Amino acid sequence: MNLSTRIAALALLPFVVSAEEMKIDKDHSEVQFSVSHMVISKTKGEFTEFDAAVVVENDELVSVKAEIPVSSIDTGNKKRDEHLRSADFFNVDEYPNMTFESTRIEDGKLHGKLTIMETTKEVALDLEFLGPVKDPWGNTRYGLNLSGEIDRTEFGLTWNAAMETGGVVVGETVSMTISIEVMK
Repeated sequence: MNLSTRIAALALLPFVVSAEEMKIDKDHSEVQFSVSHMVISKTKGEFTEFDAAVVVENDELVSVKAEIPVSSIDTGNKKRDEHLRSADFFNVDEYPNMTFESTRIEDGKLHGKLTIMETTKEVALDLEFLGPVKDPWGNTRYGLNLSGEIDRTEFGLTWNAAMETGGVVVGETVSMTISIEVMK
């Protein structure tokens, strides 16, 4: 690189914006879901393990890439959780993780590719991005609140049983609520 190229590059440095990958505060983050059970109630659960690369630039959310070990599913019922981990549902022995990778942020929605088992679909999640705030220890924090719905059958989660009175045991629509707190 010659001297004039170096000077031009140095002159541009103040205009170069650096994006930062944030660290998740797992003690203040959660990945939850609910699904209809026997048409009359909702079964709720969560994934207790997850990791994400959240990138923020100039106090704006740039991207999110997440991985969730499906074996961490917890509905508060050991027998049901074992069934959800089985080949009838998530088949965690063959497909241990589900992933999400954002593709764009637009009109208050985080768009991205969700992969469950070997099926990838574009999804749009309602997004509330909050911050920055300084915590009492001087750390800069941001919050991501996401919500949305998917049709589980589109991802190969098709197990069900018909009920004598009509309807099925497990609804097709899964509602998701994700709250993630990140910090520099």
